[in-house]
Amino acid sequence: MTGRLPSRLLLWFIGLLGIALFTLFVACMTTQIQVPWQGISLQSFHNKHFRLFSNKNDTSSSEYQPSAENESDTSEESKQNSLQKSDLRDSSESGNNTKSDQSRSNPLKPVVKPTEPDFFGDQYAKDDIPSQTNCPKNIRKLVPQTQFAEKFLQDIPVLQWAKHFTPEEYQRLSHYSGAHGWGSVTPEVLNSSLAILNTSANRLMFDDWEKRAKRSACIRCAVVGNGGILNGSRKGKEIDEHDYVFRVNGAALKGFEQDVGSRTSFYTFSTNTMRNSMRSYAQMGYRGPPISKETRYIFLPDHDRDYILMKAASTHTVIETGPERSKKPPTYFGEDVTVEKFKIYHPDFIRYLRNRFLHSHLLKTGARRIYRPSTGAVMLLAAIHTCDQVDAYGFMTPDYTLYSDHYYDKSRHPVRFYANHDMRMEMRLWQELHKAGLMNLFMRQ
Repeated sequence: MTGRLPSRLLLWFIGLLGIALFTLFVACMTTQIQVPWQGISLQSFHNKHFRLFSNKNDTSSSEYQPSAENESDTSEESKQNSLQKSDLRDSSESGNNTKSDQSRSNPLKPVVKPTEPDFFGDQYAKDDIPSQTNCPKNIRKLVPQTQFAEKFLQDIPVLQWAKHFTPEEYQRLSHYSGAHGWGSVTPEVLNSSLAILNTSANRLMFDDWEKRAKRSACIRCAVVGNGGILNGSRKGKEIDEHDYVFRVNGAALKGFEQDVGSRTSFYTFSTNTMRNSMRSYAQMGYRGPPISKETRYIFLPDHDRDYILMKAASTHTVIETGPERSKKPPTYFGEDVTVEKFKIYHPDFIRYLRNRFLHSHLLKTGARRIYRPSTGAVMLLAAIHTCDQVDAYGFMTPDYTLYSDHYYDKSRHPVRFYANHDMRMEMRLWQELHKAGLMNLFMRQ
């Protein structure tokens, strides 16, 4: 016994020494991390640099996947989207677990850095474009009597053209990226592209209205989405009888005329959604934008690619760089297309729609940077801001599970939801606009 005692004491001594060293190491690391942050109030950063919009909308289920219509065409965009999807997963997982003390004390804490300019920017340019008719019951006269009175801006610029580019405006709008500003476009590209949009046809939505021999008292618009609710609807003749017909993205017409009509007055798209639609829906009959004498093309500018393609197509020149580069001028819109055929949405208008009409709960998650209203939503709300009367077809209704995703699907495909749009929120907005009498929504049930 006496021979073993020194050995046991040695073991005890070594163990206590190890514990002491470990405790000292942890104390040092903790001190090293905390020292740089002493005296800094994160709450003071938040109050000084951010203005948050309240969100009264209920949150919907997160059945989100990367969108086929918005998939990236470059490795740089793919890398960025991968990081954004990772942010969304992290945000969703943390939302399902117990919230941290910091989240409980500040549930609306923004994702962006404290030094970043205001993310929402609820101030916009103004355009003084008078109504082209004296319609006694147009949408603009009805709005003040509805719950949309405070949201609706009568003088918001829907389209951008040559007069909108100034150094001051570039400085203001360069704070916002993607479709919400000019942050993704160099001033050289922007100036040279917008400079060619200098005719009344580029700034007026209905540039041929005064030239029409037969004009009604009101401009009646049919806005046609690609929803499966139109399959078998027999609404084609009714759609074509409107003064103007709006269509979007993969709008396949051949063989579906009885359900969706055959005319296209305005085709809304981004370069990315158009190219992806040509790949995804070729077997359904979509080969590219509709081409006719009356068709005008409205770009939704997501990237500099949209400004570059618009200029090249309207001036019949080649594109030397980027995904659309080729040895010949682009012919998506016909070989004899003129600049009068092109229009482009103003980024203020798209940001205004996101901020006031479709302020989704996704703006509080890691998806905030890729979220925007869908292309179809921008088209429909643009019509509501410019037409006297709007009839909407092919948009999501509460019974959407009864129909396939698109009217031209050869086999049934359920509606899918993507991280860059909030389709359920858009569906609720269509119901509200319909009930308010600001548009008439086609519903089969």
